Amino acid sequence: MKKIGVMTSGGDAPGMNPCIRAVTRTAIHHGVEVIGINEGYEGLIHGDMQELTARGVGGILQNGGTILQTARSEEFRTAAGQREAIRQMNEHEMTGLIVIGGDGSLNGAQALAKQGVKVIGVPGSIDNDIYGTNMSIGVDTALNTILSAIDRLRDTASSHNRAFIVEVMGRNCGYLAVMGGINGGADMVLIPERKTDVKEVAEVIEAAYTRGKHHSIVVVAEGADVSAQTLKEKLDGMDVGFHTRVTILGHTQRGGRPTAFDRLLATRLGVKAVEALLDGETGKMVGLMGREVELVPLEKVIKTSRQVNMDYYEMCKMLAH
Repeated sequence: MKKIGVMTSGGDAPGMNPCIRAVTRTAIHHGVEVIGINEGYEGLIHGDMQELTARGVGGILQNGGTILQTARSEEFRTAAGQREAIRQMNEHEMTGLIVIGGDGSLNGAQALAKQGVKVIGVPGSIDNDIYGTNMSIGVDTALNTILSAIDRLRDTASSHNRAFIVEVMGRNCGYLAVMGGINGGADMVLIPERKTDVKEVAEVIEAAYTRGKHHSIVVVAEGADVSAQTLKEKLDGMDVGFHTRVTILGHTQRGGRPTAFDRLLATRLGVKAVEALLDGETGKMVGLMGREVELVPLEKVIKTSRQVNMDYYEMCKMLAH
């Protein structure tokens, strides 16, 4: 294997740059050229690429986002788009590909693997919803961003005797909400895995007020069956003691310098991805299982949904008393 490609696809995640760096320098160490594909599958289809060098990826460890940029590609979902992507790989003499991204990106990687492309996936998603890895790149940084916001909101909530409803990311998996709730001392969390009882939320907030608390924090995953704004409107029609306010953290959770954990995780996964390609592996994802980095079949990854450990959810409820 003389030349491989690397791309970041889908939503960006803090730690993608350290992973690009690790892939590039590991490959070069083994005498393999690296082509950086700009804007994910869209760039692959249209031949938007650049050579990556050891010096060229210097100084990116601490940067959020991705130097290769990222995009979602509707064209790649088609047979014609995939055919063009494979043609571009052949024209650029790439014999292997590393895809860093979330579930959609890994689905694309599996589609290429089924057509004979040597491909390894790397999980990059702040939602931590990818099966086959304990943690995905970007999760730890996003969680720390959430905790910083909750800590700041608690200061102003206590000053004004208010309840803050904080909406975090998590379309199908409530990991960020639950971990943010536990570590941020929330009174309650709402997640996609559990139906929301607005009356129960009201009771929890009112109980906090009655106990003499000067604030209440409720963390809501964006995929919960009641949005933060809808919840506020319903609570405004009830007497819960506190006035409620909504803060939607949105894309601030994607940005920022990756934490030490994310830098190390991204580096380990990037190194393992290159080694797997050189060992002849394909159609696999590198994932953190316990303390070890292991290979998981992409077919299993994309067919299995990962949800939050409900033991943590129950822990959050217990600690909120």
